[in-house]
Amino acid sequence: MRRQYLLYIVLLHFSGMNIAGAQEYWKSMERRPATLGVEKGYVETGTSTFRLRLLKTSQTVTGLSPAGEESFDFTPGERLDIRDKDSAYHLGDINFSLKMPQGRWQHYATAWKRKPVKSLPAEGPVLAAADLTPALPAGVPLRIKRYYEDRDGDLVLRFVITNTSGKSVEMGAFGVPLVFNNILEGKSLDKAHADNVFSDPYIGMDAGYLEVKRLSGKGSALLVLPEKNMPFEAYRPLPDDPTPRSIVFEGFHEWMALSRAYADTEWQGAEQWNTPRSMTLQPGKDYEFALRLVLAEDLRAAEQTLENYGKPVAIGIPGYVLPEDVEGKLYLRSAVPVKQLETEPEGKLTVRKKGTVNGYTEYRVKGKTWGRSRLRITYEDGSVQTVNYKVIAPEKEVVAALGHFLTTEQWLDDPGDPFGRSPSVISYDYETRSRVTQDSRAWIAGLSDEGGAGSWLAAVMKQLVQPDKKEMEKLSRFVHQTLWGRIQYNEGSRKYGVRKSVFFYEPDSMPSGTYSDTINYKTWAAWDKKHAADPGRSYNYPHVTAAWWVMYRLARYHQGLVEEKPWKWYLEQAYRTSLAMTSLAPHYAQFGQMEGTVFLLVLKDLQREGMDKEARELEKEMKKRAEHWASLNYPFGSEMPWDSTGQEEVFMWSDYFGFDRKADVTLSAILAYMPVMPHWAYNGNARRYWDFLYGGKLSRIERQIHHYGSALNAIPVLQAYRNTPDNFRLLRIGYGGVMGGIANITRDGFGPAAFHSFPSTLDIDYLSGDYGSGFFGYAVNSATFIAKTDDLGWLAFGGNLKQKGKKIEVSLTTAARNRIFLAPEKLAVSLDAGTVNKVDWDTGKRVLTLHLDPAGEYTSYAYLRIDREVELPYEMVNGAYRIPLSGRVQEVRVVL
Repeated sequence: MRRQYLLYIVLLHFSGMNIAGAQEYWKSMERRPATLGVEKGYVETGTSTFRLRLLKTSQTVTGLSPAGEESFDFTPGERLDIRDKDSAYHLGDINFSLKMPQGRWQHYATAWKRKPVKSLPAEGPVLAAADLTPALPAGVPLRIKRYYEDRDGDLVLRFVITNTSGKSVEMGAFGVPLVFNNILEGKSLDKAHADNVFSDPYIGMDAGYLEVKRLSGKGSALLVLPEKNMPFEAYRPLPDDPTPRSIVFEGFHEWMALSRAYADTEWQGAEQWNTPRSMTLQPGKDYEFALRLVLAEDLRAAEQTLENYGKPVAIGIPGYVLPEDVEGKLYLRSAVPVKQLETEPEGKLTVRKKGTVNGYTEYRVKGKTWGRSRLRITYEDGSVQTVNYKVIAPEKEVVAALGHFLTTEQWLDDPGDPFGRSPSVISYDYETRSRVTQDSRAWIAGLSDEGGAGSWLAAVMKQLVQPDKKEMEKLSRFVHQTLWGRIQYNEGSRKYGVRKSVFFYEPDSMPSGTYSDTINYKTWAAWDKKHAADPGRSYNYPHVTAAWWVMYRLARYHQGLVEEKPWKWYLEQAYRTSLAMTSLAPHYAQFGQMEGTVFLLVLKDLQREGMDKEARELEKEMKKRAEHWASLNYPFGSEMPWDSTGQEEVFMWSDYFGFDRKADVTLSAILAYMPVMPHWAYNGNARRYWDFLYGGKLSRIERQIHHYGSALNAIPVLQAYRNTPDNFRLLRIGYGGVMGGIANITRDGFGPAAFHSFPSTLDIDYLSGDYGSGFFGYAVNSATFIAKTDDLGWLAFGGNLKQKGKKIEVSLTTAARNRIFLAPEKLAVSLDAGTVNKVDWDTGKRVLTLHLDPAGEYTSYAYLRIDREVELPYEMVNGAYRIPLSGRVQEVRVVL
């Protein structure tokens, strides 16, 4: 009961409806008349791999379980007593669109108006069959038969369509709703991780597939594969399904083999992942479409399972977000030879074949022009695979543009601002090209919470990656005038509290004309002054802590960038803000925080600086939290019923304190919602689907592409890779998340909340929102990884690699160029100041040579950290080698 009450409170938080209204929202569907014929009974059948349960009247799927695991159901069969209504989609339904000559597109669905289908004989491999024509409106010029078939233990869902009109008919859409159990409403975290699944699509035409994973990340995974005439052309949401979409239900989607009808209408103007197609159905001719459902032993076996079924496997290095100065690689393994490679649009990518390596064909891929690009691969059998890339400028240019945009276009310098927000980096609307000084959501214009702090947080974190004196002059004003005393206050016993928002809606206490009359302030999100000043939301504290920590790092390791206070003062503020979270916001502090990694970074710097008392106190408070998480089965709750941001901090502290079992549970859950696949939008994309309501301009429940969760979840994934560098899959996923953190930045430097996945949009959101949390993940995690695999040999992520015999040379391409991980040696090298141009690794002599860039105006010394005892002829400062820089490149040889 308490859990259900929490759900209603969350809905209240989101939509402003009262608790009774929220209850009515979830009960509204239940009151609709039942039309599915559940009372007529079921058909129980299956294969050696699956147990299958069908409704007799519709022959739609209401149960799909791995054989021997009948207590688990991939489908939402447990909701059948609510979802037995018209328009509620089930696995086995189809949607299609037709157009007669000179006509318009007409859409049809077997789910819209339920009528019993006509059962057909089931013989041989056929488990069940039906004529679906009775479930369609009168006059539809098609006969549609559906077959469930056992094919070597797998389940094949096959449709046979016949044009019965006597005239040719154009079919511009054909889709199969893939209805799996992603409804979390009413579930505890334990129950959701045991019962529910999430799906990730590789929208890659004939090589495409859908990955269906349990929330726990453990156990077998379901793969949906194209079997016949079912290229994965588009992934369409099904908003007409009456199951209420909310923070506990993302909604259902369908696999579309044809999509031109929607591209011509609802999606017009949006650039699709694949070229929309249609087909002409000739009179009297049969057309077959089939999907195959197979089980992978676990998530790690997904690519091997694809290969076992003759599907091509693609591995992109360093991924599919490709900076223009990076020499990308694409490895293809296919049972059928490649016939042709094309780039779409032409000229945005160059691709050349390099050779073969251990069964893979190697191609070199180079981004030429900024923007989305697609590689179209045609095989000898006529099948087509697409690999979607996002080409961006070199990372250093992307980050420089971001910093410039934030400190110019988003810079608010208005001493007369009635809320005291000046000077600051404030939220921005890219559509109107204007700073957002008012919004019905108080935090957006209020410099705090994720959606309001995001911009200034990104601006501060940018300085950790690429310090810039002019930008720092502005940000120092922000830190000392606005952050200290307005966002974070120091009033008596409530010292170091962080406000939820500086902006508030209280017209009676403000001068007339303060608030726009075009904004609806009659919502729960228009906080009054008292509510806005509440220090009880823990999620605001990491943003402020991160700002103090960056100021400390810049003051400590550079000269002249930060001059207002000594470095120790900033580190003390970071420490005190970290502790204030646990005392002033204890309820939410029990959960993992987005950017919570910053507390661990502060602790490590306290330890290095010999601030032992402070370090012990901070470690003690954080261990209390970690011990609480260790006592839970799934220790990453939040204010939401399910979330994907607390995992970051939970893993990092569990790893630090040696709670290995809990770290493994957390990592497994992350990998369940953070896939690896050859598509820039989904590779390393941590699941998030409600924050467009919080921080977006286009507000809807929708899978977000590289929201801040991607780069934040990359922190634990890459930490796990450093712990176990033989797990190459972790590197691919984690690096995909890191690059997702900067993939959506525009050419002129605007950082949007996320990218919209709905095919009607497929573009960035126009509000800056909570982007900064993701850039935090990029800033603290970006590194050059040098790996070696048995299949592919030496590889670099974040650099260009050349091999000459036993010598490996890597030119760094990251924006910071200050961190290297040499995976075969499990060796981490980092610089607190200074940058590395390239590294040489002599595998025979086991010598790593760092080529350090010359001194800069504010960087006279490089501070080098190596996580191994080595002998170097330099002074040690705080555990780092202090290396005097000169006017030229100098080499540092590290003998292992």
